[in-house]
Amino acid sequence: MNLTTRYLGFDLAHPFMLGASPLVDDLDKVKRAEDAGVSAIVMHSLFEEQITLDSAFRQHVVERHEESHSEALYYLPDLGEFTLTPDEYLDQLRRIKECVSVPVIASLNGVTNQGWLEYVSLCDQAGADAVELNVYQLSTNPLETAEQVEQRSIDMLLTVKSRTRLPVALKLSPFYTSLAHFARRLDDAGADALVLFNRFYQSDIDVEALDVRARLELSTSSELLLRLRWLAILSPLLRCSLAVSGGVHTGIDGVKALMAGAHAVQVVSEVLKHGPGRFADLRRELAEWLEAHEYHSLTQLQGSMNLDRCPDAGAYERANYMHVLHSFGKTLGA
Repeated sequence: MNLTTRYLGFDLAHPFMLGASPLVDDLDKVKRAEDAGVSAIVMHSLFEEQITLDSAFRQHVVERHEESHSEALYYLPDLGEFTLTPDEYLDQLRRIKECVSVPVIASLNGVTNQGWLEYVSLCDQAGADAVELNVYQLSTNPLETAEQVEQRSIDMLLTVKSRTRLPVALKLSPFYTSLAHFARRLDDAGADALVLFNRFYQSDIDVEALDVRARLELSTSSELLLRLRWLAILSPLLRCSLAVSGGVHTGIDGVKALMAGAHAVQVVSEVLKHGPGRFADLRRELAEWLEAHEYHSLTQLQGSMNLDRCPDAGAYERANYMHVLHSFGKTLGA
């Protein structure tokens, strides 16, 4: 069975790749993932704040007898909040490249078009095969328009593309006024891939301590549904590759994402729960499903249920909203 797929210009043995996760900090787990057949590896993010803090700290050391900068350090996060310093991140990237043969994708996470983006060149020099630009932002400024929010991401993409020849993917959130229009603008600006979607980690309120607490919960297959809809909508509109991130836990989840139009499937939560060996299972489950349904290659499956090719395109649009509510009402009445 031919499971090969093309993503970011790479011919991958199959679509299941390791998404950005803390697993990459452990070389043994990285090697186990490759032994299990992972098709590519995404580094966890190097954050804009992390780079800014490191730069500020270095400057503070140089100017420690001056008063101009010491106050500013108080407002920055503590260095200990990050697993790796920027230099350590680049070193780990080099080590991973030395021990695996699959593509390794660096990840940069930020929201401004500032000097921190220079690190894309350093990731290139460290051996990265591509860069994933994680646009993780919740816009709360009432004076900022939707167009301004989008333009900032486009400017970031153009800056990164000007500093490296590596393929560049953008990892997006679903919270845009017109995601289809924005995705096409990114495609026209030279994005090599879009990754759908970020998972915003939600804050909770501790009513006893009167404090806001961060909560981290692993994904479930139910989160895949939002991603299927947008994969199906964007698939026929864009030239760039599409990857799904969030909600893939089984081979069948992967089949659904590929049918909707994904070229690659990023897996994190399932691997965190069951270990890197899970990649062998996912590949086997995909191959068995394709064989049982008489497919000869993955390309026959990809995009077969997107908005242009789906027998009922309305299922992805407003008509399905009315149909589901009406059907649920009938069920209650019964």
